[in-house]
Amino acid sequence: MSRARVARRIAAGAAYGGGSIGLIGVAAVGIVLAEAQLAKRTVGTGTAPLPPAADGLYGRAFGAEDPLRLALLGDSTAAGQGVRRAGQTPGALLASGLAAVAERPVTLRNVALSGARSDDLERQVSLLLAQPLGPPDVCVIMIGANDVTHRMPATESVRLLAAAVRSLRTAGAEVVVGTCPDLGTIEPVYQPLRWLARRASRQLAAAQTIVVVEQGGRTVSLGDLLGPEFAANPREMFGVDLFHPSAEGYATAAMAVLPTLCASLGVWPEPDRLEPGRREDMLPVAKAAAEAAKQAGTEVTGARAPWALLKHRRRRRLTEAGEAAEAGAAADSGEAPEGRGEPLPQDSPRA
Repeated sequence: MSRARVARRIAAGAAYGGGSIGLIGVAAVGIVLAEAQLAKRTVGTGTAPLPPAADGLYGRAFGAEDPLRLALLGDSTAAGQGVRRAGQTPGALLASGLAAVAERPVTLRNVALSGARSDDLERQVSLLLAQPLGPPDVCVIMIGANDVTHRMPATESVRLLAAAVRSLRTAGAEVVVGTCPDLGTIEPVYQPLRWLARRASRQLAAAQTIVVVEQGGRTVSLGDLLGPEFAANPREMFGVDLFHPSAEGYATAAMAVLPTLCASLGVWPEPDRLEPGRREDMLPVAKAAAEAAKQAGTEVTGARAPWALLKHRRRRRLTEAGEAAEAGAAADSGEAPEGRGEPLPQDSPRA
C-alpha cells in the first residue's frame, strides 16, 4: 500500500473514530523489542539540560508597540531541551527571525512540555487561549516523536492534533506544524529498528499533514530534522544525550520553519506561487503529504480542496541569531544581555 493511501487511512480513521492502524507488523515485534532494549542502553547516556526559559519580547529595535504574538506548543523539541542558553532554543530563534523579517517586535510564549504526546495539546491550547491578550497571531507546533516511541495509535495521535489545530484556527491564530521527525536518524538505533522507526515516523508525519491542512494550517516536514546536515554530522547536530538536537541542530530546524512561519502571516518576501524548477507542485493533499514526508523541509499548504501546494522555500541563514535572541530574552528579564544586536536572516530584505 502506498504511503499516501496509508496516511489517508490514518487520517480517515481519526476523523471517523476508527480503531488503531498498526504501523509495525506483528512478526517484527520480537526483533524490535530486542533492538529497542539495545538502543535504550545507548541513547540517553548523557543528560540533556532542561529547556531554558525564552519567553519575552524580541526585536526591541522595532519598538515595543503592537508586537506580533508567537506561541510554541509540543514536546521537548519545541521546548528546546538539550541546549543551555535561551537564545539557542527554537522559540527564541523563530521569534527573533520573525521580528527581523516582519520588522516588528515579537512576544514569545512557549507552553511546550518535554515528554509531551499529542494528548497534552489540549492542555497547552487551553493555556494559550486563556491569556488576557487573546489568542496568539501564529502558533508553531512540534509533536509526534513521543507518540511513536510510546506506541500511541496513529489515528488517536492525528485526531488530537487536528482538534488542537481546529481550536487555534477557530480562535483566529495561524498554525504551522513541524511534523513528526524521522526517528531513524538517531545514531545508536540499529537495523531493523532504524528502518521501522523511519517508516512509522514518516507515516505519522504524512497523516499529520493531511489533518493539519484540512483544518487550515500549514506543515513543514521535520523528517531527519531538516537536511543532510544531520545525516552527515549526527554528533554535531544531536546533543549530549544523542536524542535531542544540539544548538546547531535547532538552528538548522529554525531556518527551515522560519519561511513558512513568516509566509503564514504574509510577511515572507517570496510569493506563494509555484516554482517548478524547485519541484514545487499542486497535488492531492494525501499525495502532497506523502511527498513531504520523504523530503525534510518541505511545506504543504492547503489550496482548493482536495488540492494542496507542495513548496520548497529557500532557507535563510539566521546570522548570529542565537546570541541576539538571548539578548532579547535577557533584556526582557532585566538581565545583562550578551548578544550583539538584533538577528537578521542572511540575505533578508534588511540584511
